[in-house]
Amino acid sequence: MTETDWTAENIPDLTGKTFIVTGANSGLGLETSRVLASKGARVIMTARNLKKGQAALESIKKSYPQADLVLKSLDLADLSSVRSFAADILAEEEQIDGLINNAGVMMIPRMETKDGFEMQFGTNHLGHFALTGLLINRLMENPTARIVNVSSLMHTRGEMKFDDLMGEENYDETAAYGQSKLANLLFTYELQRRLEAAGKDLLAVAAHPGYTDTNLQAVGPELSGSKFRAFIMSIANRLFAQDVEIGALPTLYAATAVDVNPCDYIGPGGFNEMRGYPKKVSSNAASHNLQDAKKLWEISEKLTGVTYSFN
Repeated sequence: MTETDWTAENIPDLTGKTFIVTGANSGLGLETSRVLASKGARVIMTARNLKKGQAALESIKKSYPQADLVLKSLDLADLSSVRSFAADILAEEEQIDGLINNAGVMMIPRMETKDGFEMQFGTNHLGHFALTGLLINRLMENPTARIVNVSSLMHTRGEMKFDDLMGEENYDETAAYGQSKLANLLFTYELQRRLEAAGKDLLAVAAHPGYTDTNLQAVGPELSGSKFRAFIMSIANRLFAQDVEIGALPTLYAATAVDVNPCDYIGPGGFNEMRGYPKKVSSNAASHNLQDAKKLWEISEKLTGVTYSFN
């Protein structure tokens, strides 16, 4: 380790701060929750499966018995669940210091959310767009709060196909995942522009974990019934992926580091941003397309029924 390597040890005391972490029952979400809790934060862990969520919470409690953890049900593939969760948060939490939009699905066969959206676009983007919009006014009450959207290197494989966003005419699981991760970045940058136009201090930033060994990569092969793909993925993870403890650092940096600026994008600092300690990185030109960002925003408000208010 060099003196410039940023680790969880660099995170300041977070006592008195509250963070929401979506997809907190495993992988990056669980590790993010664990580290935040270890620093004294109140962490609201969300999970679609409460049994798995409870097991995750208890695993943190074993290491940090005094951890301030709350488990909440949240299914980002169901807008009624998103609305119910947001209503509970607004009723129970006077302050939110960080919303970490981490949950996601990756390269799965074409499926639809409860509301009829393609699953990857609906979960990875629309669910988080709706959640953020429902909580935005509470977040804006805290001038130091941050919204962290977790994207991916795969955003570079994405293209906003506005004439077929849901992949009804032509579906490719890799392209659909790339589109959803590109949407995460377009959303982040457009949100920051709108916050600044409204004179708000709230930060919208993004992060990506590089190539990190989580169970996310296994879901697609399992759902498609491809034992060969599952085998190849497990070998690749074993040989090339970094541990989740390192992979979560870009998200933690984006959520807590003192030198984070509006629209920062944090990723691993190693070769091709695949692994390594976090640093500020760049996203592709498509993620900075102002016309696409505005169009995506308008479509997202229409599809989710969530209209942002920056009062």
